Amino acid sequence: MSRKINRRQFVATTAVAGAAARIFGQGPTVIRRGPAKPVVISSANGNKFKNGGDVTCVQKAFTLMTQGGDVLDALIAGVNIVELDPLDDSVGYGGLPNAEGIVQLDSSCMHGPKKRAGAVAALEGVRTPSLVARAVMENTDHHLLVGRGAQDFARSMGFKIEDDLNTEHSRQLWLEWKRRTDPSHYLDPKTRAEAGYRVALEMVAEGKIDREHLYGTINCDGVNARGEICGVTTTSGLSWKIPGRVGDSPILGAGLYVDGDVGAAGSTGRGEANLYNLSSFMIVEHMRRGMHPKDAALDLLRRVKTNTIEKRLLNSKGNPNFGLNFYALNAAGEYAGVSMYESSFAVCTENGPQTLPTEPLLPGKATD
Repeated sequence: MSRKINRRQFVATTAVAGAAARIFGQGPTVIRRGPAKPVVISSANGNKFKNGGDVTCVQKAFTLMTQGGDVLDALIAGVNIVELDPLDDSVGYGGLPNAEGIVQLDSSCMHGPKKRAGAVAALEGVRTPSLVARAVMENTDHHLLVGRGAQDFARSMGFKIEDDLNTEHSRQLWLEWKRRTDPSHYLDPKTRAEAGYRVALEMVAEGKIDREHLYGTINCDGVNARGEICGVTTTSGLSWKIPGRVGDSPILGAGLYVDGDVGAAGSTGRGEANLYNLSSFMIVEHMRRGMHPKDAALDLLRRVKTNTIEKRLLNSKGNPNFGLNFYALNAAGEYAGVSMYESSFAVCTENGPQTLPTEPLLPGKATD
């Protein structure tokens, strides 16, 4: 016959069980916010483009953040440099357009201390989608606005809506892609997709497009001396994408995830692979359990590799034939940039801005 226990005994028993679970590693270890080593980390374009000025994204973000500015405001001010620079054809103004020649932009942002977030997808006509994403966070009860609704919201918030965000450079690249892929005007969808990707790789090989910009994006995350963590991701998305395609960048948990008590993670590269694995969320959860940012991010790359089984996504060695990069930092200011194959990332600390090699999961290149 079973013995009944009263409420006090039940509470005591479950408390002991919870303590045992923590001791033996079954429960999550939550990292609480406290003093940290200030750092801003981003994709490599965060320490390359200056939009005609004197500083890069990570430089500006770090300076504003360490001067006492809100961390998210500082990060967005940094990525605005890249969004507005027509020389970066993977983000914002002059980003490579979709298959119909229209630039559609995505962005998300997360504020750790405020535990708030905002995002936009398939936004047309606004050069700085990161600012619209922040406006969604600050002015609505929603996390994501898309398409025409996102544009109408931006207009209502006072953003300038432009008819066309193409530069002469991005338009000429689109015209060349169009001429090569659609000479007969109406290929069947499968043939068109295969032709589109093949031609895009040809244009990479000819030096017309940076391989990194096929899935162009900038992710930028930061933590200040008080341990306050924020992040932002912004992109023009996959080059020559189907109109309306949305990748990982505006999706919380995929292209970006921030937990104000733990850390932040973001991504660039093949958005579909990242979406399938909700990688940024899982990286942060790994860090919650005490993993270093590098180990947490590499574990997710292994998961992506394991889950990539379609032949069209595999190279001759049976490995993924695409690039995928993760950028992660924790509440203590430890950080890492990792990638499926050899790549680079940007970081700014008290020692100034640097572009560093990532930790690759696999040797060589995606096409090997």
